[in-house]
Amino acid sequence: MVTSQREEIENQAVVKKHIAKNVMEELVTEEINKQLKRYPRKVAKFINEVEVLTYALNRLPPLYASSHKGLNRQKIKGKAELHVKITRIVREGIKQVQNDMVRISDPLTRELNSVEQELSEAQEALQELSIFFPTKNVSWKNVNKIVKPILLRLHQKKNRSLKSRQDDFVGWDTDAARR
Repeated sequence: MVTSQREEIENQAVVKKHIAKNVMEELVTEEINKQLKRYPRKVAKFINEVEVLTYALNRLPPLYASSHKGLNRQKIKGKAELHVKITRIVREGIKQVQNDMVRISDPLTRELNSVEQELSEAQEALQELSIFFPTKNVSWKNVNKIVKPILLRLHQKKNRSLKSRQDDFVGWDTDAARR
């Protein structure tokens, strides 16, 4: 009994899990995106952004936050005090990754938890189904507006078909009774 109560409490805690976030990751990612926009697309697509991010984060101080207020405070601090250093180190990181583009690495991948896995699978399914929709801009926000009219038309068509069949059978029974 105690074990099941403990598991229930732990399961509830997972749903509302308090996290810590390194704001520096966000600041560096923004800077990488900003700098890569200056590169020709043909060059930028071969630059491994994760390796640039790793290079930069290993050379910059972390800026952790565990609340929304702390998150905003760390963003302001990072932009005000570390902007020049972030820009310089990201530039260095891009150069290092460009110089070592032929290097073969075995990248780390993040294992998705069950909720993330389900969301990923649902997104893939939506994209696969989108080829059947009249519009190609399908998202979870607008899927109801797209699918509902289609299903309504199919339902009405099915009802008309069933009614037509019933009418055929009613006429058949009448004709059989007359003979």
